[in-house]
Amino acid sequence: MTSRLPWPWRVWIVGLALIVPPLLYVAPIHRIAARLAHTGRARSQPPIDVIVAEVDRWQGWLRWPWRTTCLKRASVLFTLLRRMDVGVELHIGVKRDSTGALAAHAWLVRDGQPYLEHPASATERYRVIAQFPEPKTRTV
Repeated sequence: MTSRLPWPWRVWIVGLALIVPPLLYVAPIHRIAARLAHTGRARSQPPIDVIVAEVDRWQGWLRWPWRTTCLKRASVLFTLLRRMDVGVELHIGVKRDSTGALAAHAWLVRDGQPYLEHPASATERYRVIAQFPEPKTRTV
């Protein structure tokens, strides 16, 4: 699958996979997400499934502080997809698990639906506490 991915994209993915996860340990998510949310139109655009596979492959190889978590994966994919001008949002939610412990999850949303999430319905149980880019508030 990665053979269809041009080398500049591989470099971009590896760079983000190495830089973004450690940043999540030292900076507030709203500052990081604001920087990652810039949109653009990349000249060459490989298929999204190829990008996702490459991100998952790299994050599967890396260890702490790069070890894959939903927030790290969603943040890297959020950056790549926004740079491709794909209208995705990064959502972070919380819920109580069966023991009453607080559980958190991060995922992407596109056109109001969970995107690249397996299973997509699992996100319905989470209460969204943060969304990036932040929704625009209506003024009356």
